[in-house]
Amino acid sequence: MSVTAYLGLGSNLGDRFNNLRMGHELLRLPPGTSTQDPPPRGILTHLRSSPVYETAPWGITEQPDFLNCVLEVQTSLSPQDLLRWVKWIEATMGREEGPRFGPRNIDIDILLYANLTIEEPDLQVPHPRMQQRAFVLVPLADLAPRLLHPTLGRAIEDLVANVPEPEGVRRWGAPLAA
Repeated sequence: MSVTAYLGLGSNLGDRFNNLRMGHELLRLPPGTSTQDPPPRGILTHLRSSPVYETAPWGITEQPDFLNCVLEVQTSLSPQDLLRWVKWIEATMGREEGPRFGPRNIDIDILLYANLTIEEPDLQVPHPRMQQRAFVLVPLADLAPRLLHPTLGRAIEDLVANVPEPEGVRRWGAPLAA
């Protein structure tokens, strides 16, 4: 069974745009083509990308601005396999553990997975703070404005209207190529 999922990508270290582009390219590889053990079983197909936005950092503010975008994907990967796949991509790109909300060359979050609600120690879907983050909601609204948040029951476009400082999310570039 294949479902639609939404992934948030962000970068604020190094060549931020190239980091997003590389994360996008790695997501397009067939899962299991890596040396990841065990490789996830299933497929992940990129459907669309939001435009790229530039935003001030959230949480720890003394760091460079982020570039962010949201990808819409179709996948037969389970939520846990999708999580393992994005964590492998982050590690492959050299992401190192650091302070929560700190700087990073790549961050890939599972924002939504179909209309499921998942509460596990290492995976919470929908992303637990997405309704507070304009840098997630604005690009998500570009892709799916009428999509309902699974636990809040509100459309993404309505959440954008009520999120603090949506004007701080500045369009920076075109969507990543499909």
